[in-house]
Amino acid sequence: MIPAISSGLVFIATYVLIFSGRVHRTSAALAGAVTMIAVGIGFGFYDFDRAMEAVDFNTIGLLLGMMIVVGIIQPTGAFQYFAIRLSRLSRGRPWLLFLGLSWFTALVSTVLDNVTTVVIVAPVTVSIAEVMGINPVPFLLGEAVLSNIGGVATLVGDPPNIIIGSAAGLSFNDFLTRLGPVVLAVLAVATAIFPLLFRREFRARPRDLANLERLDARRALVDPPTMRKMFWVLGFTVLLYFVHEPLRLPPGLVALIGAAVGLLWVRPKVEEVMTLVHWDVLLFFIGLFVVVGGLESAGVLGFVSRELGALARSGILIAAVAMLWLSALMSAVVDNIPFTIAMVPVIRALGAQGAVATPLWWALALGVGFGGNATPIGATANVVVISVSERTPYRMSTRHWISSATVITLMSCLIGTLFLILGIETGWFL
Repeated sequence: MIPAISSGLVFIATYVLIFSGRVHRTSAALAGAVTMIAVGIGFGFYDFDRAMEAVDFNTIGLLLGMMIVVGIIQPTGAFQYFAIRLSRLSRGRPWLLFLGLSWFTALVSTVLDNVTTVVIVAPVTVSIAEVMGINPVPFLLGEAVLSNIGGVATLVGDPPNIIIGSAAGLSFNDFLTRLGPVVLAVLAVATAIFPLLFRREFRARPRDLANLERLDARRALVDPPTMRKMFWVLGFTVLLYFVHEPLRLPPGLVALIGAAVGLLWVRPKVEEVMTLVHWDVLLFFIGLFVVVGGLESAGVLGFVSRELGALARSGILIAAVAMLWLSALMSAVVDNIPFTIAMVPVIRALGAQGAVATPLWWALALGVGFGGNATPIGATANVVVISVSERTPYRMSTRHWISSATVITLMSCLIGTLFLILGIETGWFL
């Protein structure tokens, strides 16, 4: 009883500190990890060796590898180049500009981390909006929402998917074939809803189309040779993701192979590339894995999984739908990464008890991916675009976000539920 209570208190305190915003979330996660190990040693249920076993290094390797690849591509100006080209193709029509930028962000988010994609595209969007004399808020909101949706489609598109895929042994192809059709349907509906939410903004005409015509995409592309090399590296890495199962290559190793090839071929200044790696995110993940590992060693998650097992035994369909909506609700009020890490050992334990766990993994991926769009704090990409909007005269408020994105979130979860039910009934999600 004492291990369960003490580990539960450390877990709650860590998560409260993360979500309070009083300290950086990485500091909170590392403090929680150290405290959990110390308490575990004191009460005999956890130690440093078990803590290291709790860390999913496949997830850490995948994130690190893709961050290095993006870190080599980013200084070339490739993303800014394509964003400007899309704005020129819109010929001053806000609706077409929205369509191009948001779908470009969604597409890139299927093969690169969506947070990195938004960090690169959002400032470019603000600059284009200033040149055209239009409100950038609908475009920023669309980029964040569609990047979160697009990231659901693949193993590497969203941090929760990376965690789920590693824990469940699901491949890149598994995600693409199961969740890809769901994401396409949701993207189509979301794209249709945005013009209704921002009718006035999309009807506005730019003040000076000549400014738009003067934008030169080629000037944004500062290193074409490196860009071409890294697109070959990125294509090679994605190809490896498609065949990593028969080659018996863990996804984390595939990402590190791509990073190593890029570093050896391009030979950039490594210290500059390393400054673009989000080390705080990697340490945040490691800290949370250690905290949740302590909760698992104390038997708390085993108790939770046994209780959820009763629901799963009453019908996997009911359990999966409940998991999707619970995940969506929790991801709307807390960041979806900590919630995913906390749920992984619970679902894994359900599978060990004999329950059919695969539909629950898909339900978790859909719930945390779509639910994170509901609020500004539901996903890290949301926080990024809010921060970018605060540097413009058109500051995006929390109320503005919720009033616009909640509709899309509900529609996304409804579509996800329909696909989930159909997939379970046909055996596609089993």
